This record gives sequence, structure tokens and C-alpha cells, in this order.
Amino acid sequence: QASPVFADIDPVTLCIDPVAVERAITPNTKAILAVDVFGHPADWDALERIAVDHDLLLIEDSAEALGSTLHGKPCGGFGHAGVFAFYPNKQITTGEGGALVTNDETLASLARSMNDQGRGDGGWLNHVRLGYNYRIDEMSAALGCSQMARLDEVVARLATVAGWYEEALADIPDVATPTVGDGVEMSWFVYVIRLSRHRSRGERDAVLRGLQQKGIGSRDYFQPIHLQPYIRHMLGTRPGQYPITESIADRTIAVPFYSQLSKDDVGRVADALDQLLRQGATR
Repeated sequence: QASPVFADIDPVTLCIDPVAVERAITPNTKAILAVDVFGHPADWDALERIAVDHDLLLIEDSAEALGSTLHGKPCGGFGHAGVFAFYPNKQITTGEGGALVTNDETLASLARSMNDQGRGDGGWLNHVRLGYNYRIDEMSAALGCSQMARLDEVVARLATVAGWYEEALADIPDVATPTVGDGVEMSWFVYVIRLSRHRSRGERDAVLRGLQQKGIGSRDYFQPIHLQPYIRHMLGTRPGQYPITESIADRTIAVPFYSQLSKDDVGRVADALDQLLRQGATR
């Protein structure tokens, strides 16, 4: 049974910090699992070097990054395996479900068996391991295939909306927009801004309330995993262990973001943010 060990994040990309990853490695470490956060690729060059140096498996959680690339290589293609998710809030959806991709035939065979109630060679009723019913139905798969044909269009449209936000929010005090690293082509999943360092969690929450009162849906996105009640109970994690993650999570705001959003809609969100911050509604 594996026990997860967390590492802090890079304050610019919000992806896991390779330096923190290497510091967390012990003789018991078996693998590195990194997330392409909000569609931005992790630092896969550095993570691959660390994995090779320490003889570790490298797993890519690309659930939010379908269509993103790093130096021309698609997300999901780094490490030993990658995973995608097709929940309705992703770039494409099958309603539920996801996919695992790998070039490792042994891993692929194991995943197919676990996906299909633990079946293996020897016939339909031959169960060689504990498995699960993770088989996606054909109607959902057909929906996913039809949406995959539109992926380039969806990615381009979301990039346009992200560009509108970048422009509209550029001159608003105390608002930082997402950073896209060198060599990255973004497939935007969500658009998450953050307030400046001197703004508190309480001030951020007040902005959220103000936006919602104006009819603008917004969320704090995400809360740190190590502070989730279940994880705290299971692993004994506590506030203060990962200060960069905690500081940024206290100041994040996911603004409305979808492919049909208009430029006027983006302007309305930006004006509301500007008004709330300038009027001191959060102080």
C-alpha cells in the first residue's frame, strides 16, 4: 500500500516544484506523480531527470491539460503513464470517465484487467485479481469521440477567452493573471487569477461574495489537498507544511470561463473585480 508524500509548488506556474520533489525523496519512494495544473504542463524536463537519477516511476496527471504541449510534446506523453479526465468541466466530456495512456504493455494490460473487474486471460469468467467496473459505456465513448473531432476548435476558442481576460485584467491593482511558461502551448482548463500577497484569505472571500452578489459565478480554486479533512485524518498533515501552496490557495479566484463566453462578459467580470477592489470592499 502506497502512502502519498506531498511537495510544495512553484509560485509562478502553480505546478509541483522539482526542487521540493527531490527534497522529499527517501529510500522508500517509488514514484513521482505530477499534475499539469489548470492545463499548464509541469516541469517535465526536471522531473524526468529526477526520476532517472533516483530510479523512480514518473506518472503524469494530465486530467486538466488535454491539448496542451511542452516544447511540442503533448501533455499525457511524459513519464511512464499519463491520465486524462472527461468530466463535463474538461475541454471535452464523455459525461464521466477518463483514459490512461502508456507505452508500457505490461502496465496497459494491468489497467485493462483492473478496468474490467479483474479479468485476465482464460475467458470471460476468469478473474485473476481484484478489479473494478470502470468500463465506459459506448454512448459516452461516442460522445467523447465526436468531441475529440472539435478539440482544436475548443482549445482555440478558450485561448481567445483567456486572451481577453489577460487584456481586461492587466491594469487592475492587486490582480495577478496566470503565467504561461516558455515552450508551453496552453489548452486552458480554467482561468484562475490570484490577489496580491498583501491580500488575506478573508479579503479574497469577500471578493467572492461581492462577485456572486453581482451574479458572477466564481470559486476559490483549489483548496490544498493536505488540508482536506480526510487527508489530515489519514496522514496527519497540518497547516504550515507547504507554505507556498497555502498562501496561493488563500488568494485564488476562478472566474467564469467557457468557450461561449463573450468579450463583453469578460469585461463585465473585470469591471466588477476592479470596482470591488478599488472601493475597498475587501478591507
